[in-house]
Amino acid sequence: MVARRRRQDNEGLALTSMLNIPKPLRLQRDFRHFWLARVMLTAGFQIVSVAIGWQIYALSGRVFDLGLVGLLQFLPRIALVLVAGAAADHLDRRSIAAVSMALQAFAAALLGAASMGWGLAPSRALIFAVAVLLGACRAFDMPAMQALLPALVPKEQQAHAIGLSASATQAAIIVGPALGGLVYAFGAGAAYALNALLDIVGLVLLLGVAVPAVTRQVARPSLASMLEGIRYIRGERDLLGAISLDLFAVLLGGATALLPVFARDILHTGPWGLGLLRAAPAVGALAVAVWLGHHPIERRAGAMMFGCVAVFGAATVVFAVSTSLMLSLATLMVLGAADSVSVVIRGTLVQLETPDALRGRVSAVNSLFIGASNQLGEFESGVTAAWLGTVPAVALGGIGTLLVVGLWMRWFPGLRARDRLLRG
Repeated sequence: MVARRRRQDNEGLALTSMLNIPKPLRLQRDFRHFWLARVMLTAGFQIVSVAIGWQIYALSGRVFDLGLVGLLQFLPRIALVLVAGAAADHLDRRSIAAVSMALQAFAAALLGAASMGWGLAPSRALIFAVAVLLGACRAFDMPAMQALLPALVPKEQQAHAIGLSASATQAAIIVGPALGGLVYAFGAGAAYALNALLDIVGLVLLLGVAVPAVTRQVARPSLASMLEGIRYIRGERDLLGAISLDLFAVLLGGATALLPVFARDILHTGPWGLGLLRAAPAVGALAVAVWLGHHPIERRAGAMMFGCVAVFGAATVVFAVSTSLMLSLATLMVLGAADSVSVVIRGTLVQLETPDALRGRVSAVNSLFIGASNQLGEFESGVTAAWLGTVPAVALGGIGTLLVVGLWMRWFPGLRARDRLLRG
């Protein structure tokens, strides 16, 4: 047993040394298992997103259905945000995330069985129902996972842990879509089966994480306590500005839902091309995350955030008018790199400036904003594309993002002038 544990630790050291992790973090088995579980969960969700997008568009040929999938994932998140946040602050956060992962594995297995002709037949109704279930699961697992992380490492190492966790997420967002697109070539059922497998592996890893007692509070939540996360964000102007800027930038400028249309009808590629398109933003984001690991944001954090969101909007416009796969991939990488800076700033503010007693509720509100920018943004993209056409809809979204940057610089001067990311 001693030799086995020493081998596991050596493997963990080899893995984490390549990622520039502080030595104390390398030795923490619980953090390592949590990190890998988050990779599995994120990669699995990316795979199922690629599969659902391609399959629903193949079944109906309607751009609007791509947006409807996003809306159906978002509605449970807004309905459950207060409950999910309170649960993350008053129940075992590991158990919440574990149940969510088990349900997501079941959803993927259900779609896989239908796609392979085992019982149910693949249909729009089935895909829409699974989209609702996935949205409900994400409403609970995102705040639970975000709130659990700081409890697994000492306070002085939390910034490094948050950065590593963000890098893990970006790595999974790169590998997941590309892998999903490649596996989809063997059929939708293969992609869904792979998603279910990753969720199960992640579940096993997460159950092996020892949860500190601080994450298992027993006080009964009330409506007033559920609303405390919203009140806290409203009182923190910099935090409110960072979260809302990201919300409206991605809500207007996001083109993820329409990537199947670009892949098939504009760039004339197949599922493998869709996988590359979905992975490209994360490639840029991961590159920036690695660079920030060696060159952390120390000065002019607010100006850098606004500048990068403006680059995000401009890159969206270029992507909209591109008819070259290589140019589209390059533009999406730039877009992802710019967005990564916003993610790092917002994530640091949420995790380090929020008391642990409120972290679940604040993380739930933050995840709702993320969901609004992603899933609701997908619906907005689908609707505007159905009205105006795919290319005009995405181009106008990028222009709208640039307008939002100008307005937020005026409305949140404190965030614009913020120099250091961490106070004191």
